[in-house]
Amino acid sequence: MTDATFEKVQHSDTSMYGPSRLLLCGFPAPSQGKFKIVLEMAGLGHVPVVWASEADRQAPLKELLALPDDSGRDVDSTLPRAVIVSGITENQLHELMDTCRKTGMQQALWAALTPTSETWPLGRLLGELQSERRALSRRKTQPPV
Repeated sequence: MTDATFEKVQHSDTSMYGPSRLLLCGFPAPSQGKFKIVLEMAGLGHVPVVWASEADRQAPLKELLALPDDSGRDVDSTLPRAVIVSGITENQLHELMDTCRKTGMQQALWAALTPTSETWPLGRLLGELQSERRALSRRKTQPPV
């Protein structure tokens, strides 16, 4: 990333940066209800959710995360599939990621809100996450030197 670096999420019960919310991208309308069930399974059914669509690409993350719970629901999203977390604990994030894997959810990009990223347009964060995923994939497929 250009202005920040990716950091591995640790295990703690300390809340991460930002308001307690999830910003979800790339979920077609029929999948949104299924993801709400996954949130319940992970013990996060109480966390407000914002469903981002292509119309939100230029909006800063901070503005999107200030929207009311279930904003954007029932609107198909063609954005890359991503889960952007804010204000939950690291342990809750791990539980959500584990639950998503166990339920066979389509692979998603994952990010946690930071003081740096909250001012970024959603499209910029998604682009950075996609670049990082490509770089990690290349490293995994290259033979050791």
